[in-house]
Amino acid sequence: MSRKTLDQQRLDDAARAGWLYYVAGATQDDIARQLNISRQTAQRLVALAISEGLVKVRLEHPVASCMELANALKQRFGLQFCDVVPSVNEDPHSTLGLGQAGASAIERLLRDPDTRTIAFGTGRVLRACADELNIQQCPNHKIISLVGNIANDGAATRYDAAVYVAEKLEAQHYPMPLPVIAESQTARDAFHQLPHVSRILDLASAADATFVGIGNLGRTSPLAVDGFVDEQALEELESRGGVGEVISWVYNAEGAVMPCDINSRVTSVPLKAATERPVVGIAAGQHKCAAIVGALRSRLINALITNEYTARQVLNLCS
Repeated sequence: MSRKTLDQQRLDDAARAGWLYYVAGATQDDIARQLNISRQTAQRLVALAISEGLVKVRLEHPVASCMELANALKQRFGLQFCDVVPSVNEDPHSTLGLGQAGASAIERLLRDPDTRTIAFGTGRVLRACADELNIQQCPNHKIISLVGNIANDGAATRYDAAVYVAEKLEAQHYPMPLPVIAESQTARDAFHQLPHVSRILDLASAADATFVGIGNLGRTSPLAVDGFVDEQALEELESRGGVGEVISWVYNAEGAVMPCDINSRVTSVPLKAATERPVVGIAAGQHKCAAIVGALRSRLINALITNEYTARQVLNLCS
């Protein structure tokens, strides 16, 4: 093995150790066990990650295996970009690191002078991205909500990412003042005709960039967990071939939006295949792999942020 290769491997190991220590909250003993090294070596790798500037608040050095997986996904699905963060090996459902990676992607777009309007879906991971953003002054930017912000009981939803992003950026915020799921298709269509709602729909459709979560169906679906749709309805959709949802629109394994009761009443911005503008899906976990594949196949998203475990599973599903 060449000296250059050895040095690269050393930096890769330091980056992985730094991520485990500063992002995943692992101890040096934990790192030693996971990387099969001594505690002293783990300590040195964490110190090297700092001295080489690989770890600040976020991981700044992409681990080689993550880069390879990201490139494979990018090539397989023609993505604009793909970021893959290291996984915590013991937990196939972990989303650690996605918030930091998503915040980095948002901040990269904010530096682009052509990006002035950014639209956001909702969910825990997108909220984590908002929490990780550095406070900035972006008064000329518009932050648009893609999803209704009213829960079934009339309370504001807890995971409307756009409001938190707008606060961090001191940007203009355009919320979607609607229930997530309307009582009927007639009610949904009437809501969309309201002038202020129509304005938000137009802004969202023309957004320079979009960030969305990717949800699975069934009992662990965000739609079920947050009480918007009952488990029985989602399990029935699974039996009919449904695999996931993006901004509450349910689709099948090929990414086709399904004809169903939920989709006739959802008030979110209507889905369409991604244009040349970035539409970034952020998700990870064993239970979300089929949903991610469906979203990628349909080009509902054209960029992806995920973790190592999920990236491998997605590629395996498509092999």
